[in-house]
Amino acid sequence: MKTYTQLVADILPQIDEVFPWDLEDIDPDDPEILFLDIRETNEFTAMHIKSSINVPRGILESACDWGYDDTVPELALSREKPVIVICRSGNRSALAAWVMQTMGYQKVKSLKTGLRGWNDADQPLVDNEGNTVDADDADEFFRNKPTTEQLTPS
Repeated sequence: MKTYTQLVADILPQIDEVFPWDLEDIDPDDPEILFLDIRETNEFTAMHIKSSINVPRGILESACDWGYDDTVPELALSREKPVIVICRSGNRSALAAWVMQTMGYQKVKSLKTGLRGWNDADQPLVDNEGNTVDADDADEFFRNKPTTEQLTPS
């Protein structure tokens, strides 16, 4: 049996990753690059990279392909364009990038360190209304907060 951390570690050598500071000169509004946020809808609504699209990880495979209720045409058409996959910490996005690569996406990269790292690199985040999110508020939002029940039993 593998843990979540082991699954991510196993696929990392097979995917491309990019750090937030490597994207400083990239305009999220550039139509030639797709910023794909695979966090849950409530996470995306709270804060995200401007112009990114939200496709929760749970429907990613059907959203990437034609002929499904979940198909996202912008995503299905992006198999040959640069796609930056985004999550909170870079783990879900790594797994998603691996799946997309397996499905034929040729220029997909995972955002290493995720939105936590994006925020730490002083890159802007916006809320659902397009308002800039305070970096300290974002820092608190991205902080790990497992409950006692979620920790490994002793």
